[in-house]
Amino acid sequence: MTLFDGFSLARWWSMVLKEFLQLRRDRLTFAMMIGIPIMQLLLFGFVINTDPKQMPTAIISADHSEITRTLIASMKASGYFKIMGELPGEKAGQDVLTGGTVQFVLNIPAGFTRSVLRGERPSLLMEADATDPIATAMALASINRIAQSVVTKDLTGSLGYLAGSPAPFDIRVHRLYNPEGINQYNIVPGLMGVILTLTMVMMTGLAITRERERGTMENLLAMPVKPIEVMTGKILPYIAIGLIQATIIVLAARLVFQVPFVGSIVSMYLAALLFVAANLTVGITMSSLAQNQLQAMQLTMFYFLPNMLLSGFMFPFQGMPKWAQYIGNLLPLTYFNRLVRGIFLKGSTLADLWPDVWPLMVFTLIVMAIAVKFYRRTLD
Repeated sequence: MTLFDGFSLARWWSMVLKEFLQLRRDRLTFAMMIGIPIMQLLLFGFVINTDPKQMPTAIISADHSEITRTLIASMKASGYFKIMGELPGEKAGQDVLTGGTVQFVLNIPAGFTRSVLRGERPSLLMEADATDPIATAMALASINRIAQSVVTKDLTGSLGYLAGSPAPFDIRVHRLYNPEGINQYNIVPGLMGVILTLTMVMMTGLAITRERERGTMENLLAMPVKPIEVMTGKILPYIAIGLIQATIIVLAARLVFQVPFVGSIVSMYLAALLFVAANLTVGITMSSLAQNQLQAMQLTMFYFLPNMLLSGFMFPFQGMPKWAQYIGNLLPLTYFNRLVRGIFLKGSTLADLWPDVWPLMVFTLIVMAIAVKFYRRTLD
């Protein structure tokens, strides 16, 4: 049967059936067509939250009274603050803020309650890790309302003369590391991780599939080299490329976006080296799993999407649901974001950020072992 100028419906239908048959045989592509839309719906639907709650908060208290207990209870009740416990002094407070263990530290000075009752209008100090302005904005905006709730509950009866608005004490907010709340200071360092993730995984993801499609894989397999030698040999040149990219991003951050850099450049490069190695092992693993370059690209995007959305790069990490945080804690970009922002804005050293260093090392070793295992399968 023909239609128009020699157009054959039979031949056309044969081509349609051929494409459906190829799609059915290419299970990875078929899975991507279904999996990526579902992933996008789940991630964008549940993860996006610019009003994070339950932010980790520590207390330094030299005054224990009914008023201070009510203040802490009101902070808990607001939903924005999750009290992690008390610290012995200001040095400990600085350490946990620098290390990223907590988002806020509330300092209650000695004699605070006595000064309130005397009408002296004392002050409390709320220190905030403001590297991510979005993560702290709503919590800090609730401070005055929390102070007023203390007045309503405790300053009654004979103490009613102290009640009113504003409260008979101040809560002074000290935004550390990014006092002006400039979003570029948070976003631009994070872009280093995003760019390195995409480029490193994509480039190495094509490494073995390119050999297979060019027909040179047989020669490679015939050579007397071990799988670990092939893997590391393919990775090493890309480490240099990754460090060059990191250098370009650091220079752009300083010269173009005026992002402060108060840490050590050595720490910066060591962190970048760890992160580049982690992503290169992911890419080489995908390259071993994929049958062609199209599949390698699909796997790269499937890996890149949760990294971008669940690592704390685009949205506050603490604002995500717990299940999303668990997944995010399996991704190297989550730890690198904390490392690079800590080094840029806080002057943190790798020793300060050790809780974010060792997961990158463990991730790299595990994924490299998986890559070698699947590479051995290709020898059969």
